[in-house]
Amino acid sequence: MDNKISEQEKVLLVGVISQIKKESVVEEHLQELCLLVKTAGAEVVGKITQKVTKINPATLIGTGKAKQIISQAEGIGAQIIIFDDELSPAQIKNYHKMAKNIKILDRNGLILDIFKKHAQTKEAITQVDLAYMEYLLPRLTRQWTHLERQMGGIGTRAGMGETQIEIDRRLIRTRISRLKKELKKIEKERGTQSLKRKSEYRVSLVGYTNAGKSTLFKALTGANVFIKDQLFATLDTTIRKLILDSSHKVLLSDTVGFIRKLPHNLVASFRSTLREVLEADLIVIVLDISSNEIDDHLDTINNVLEDMGANDVPVLHVLNKADKISDDKIEKVKRSFIDSVIISAQHHLMISELKKKIVEKMESNFQTVELQIPYKDGKIIAEAQQGVKVLERNFEDHIIRLKIRGAKPRIKQIISGVN
Repeated sequence: MDNKISEQEKVLLVGVISQIKKESVVEEHLQELCLLVKTAGAEVVGKITQKVTKINPATLIGTGKAKQIISQAEGIGAQIIIFDDELSPAQIKNYHKMAKNIKILDRNGLILDIFKKHAQTKEAITQVDLAYMEYLLPRLTRQWTHLERQMGGIGTRAGMGETQIEIDRRLIRTRISRLKKELKKIEKERGTQSLKRKSEYRVSLVGYTNAGKSTLFKALTGANVFIKDQLFATLDTTIRKLILDSSHKVLLSDTVGFIRKLPHNLVASFRSTLREVLEADLIVIVLDISSNEIDDHLDTINNVLEDMGANDVPVLHVLNKADKISDDKIEKVKRSFIDSVIISAQHHLMISELKKKIVEKMESNFQTVELQIPYKDGKIIAEAQQGVKVLERNFEDHIIRLKIRGAKPRIKQIISGVN
């Protein structure tokens, strides 16, 4: 048995109610877990919530209740039990001892399974594989064995006397070491690409998964990006040039969607993909205005941005899917999001207002300078007029005087070239 989710496997979900997490919150989280299961290609056949006064280190919810849940899963024909809370390696091992023929997963394991299915490019596949292996290593049980068959050619064959789990652990450690080396190489390549774009104003779209980021990206740029009504439809960062008006253009990037309880090793593995967010001049946070959990979604996004170290980058809130709610509700939500833009990316409503707002943000980061450049430096004269707005151009005996306005990084680059 392995821990991959197959098409239309039946799943039983388990949520834990505690003093910290009330029943209504757990129900919301289980609804989202249902969407994740659907995205993974399986079918939810039951949901169980359990109140606990304190966490049981062996089974999370107590041995008696654990056995009862396994029995219920068997009764309804569920092949997988998925907990909304993270299970420790010891807890997963204990469940596997009790449930011989049922897979036990937690939310992190499910998210990693979805990422593995959706990874397309070499970079995404490498990042997800690393996160998956780091998650799997401490959780190995006899239900995950014979990895040398799945990972053919990785590492060397085991010596005599090793147990199968020891062999698998060694194979995984070898795999982790190789994946880390591959990711360093990818990050170096991304760093080189990033340097080439240093002079341009960069805007990065981020948002809770399924908030409509990719739809907005397409509405703004016309790019042919993959859009599907499911969680984590795409994992790769897409970058396109966006002309806002005659004198303002930006590089716009669309990144992987965020979700609550996103596994930390997944965020770490995706560091090279999320570089665009870290190096952006402006982060556009896309929120689903029609969702009742908009505040919770924003908290999740802010927490991930903080984990990444991107909480100092200027932010613009965009409230998407305005076509799905009434004007009264729009006004109510808008009061909580001052200086935001309300749009419908699907119907291309208020996209021009969003462009204007991005221009305003750009202008606040713009600088005006005057330059004197000798005529003999023709190449420098030409470069000083690229990527900026030329306000004045005066020709004198031996020099040209330029008054230019542009993004601070570009102005800094031009000044260093002149001096």
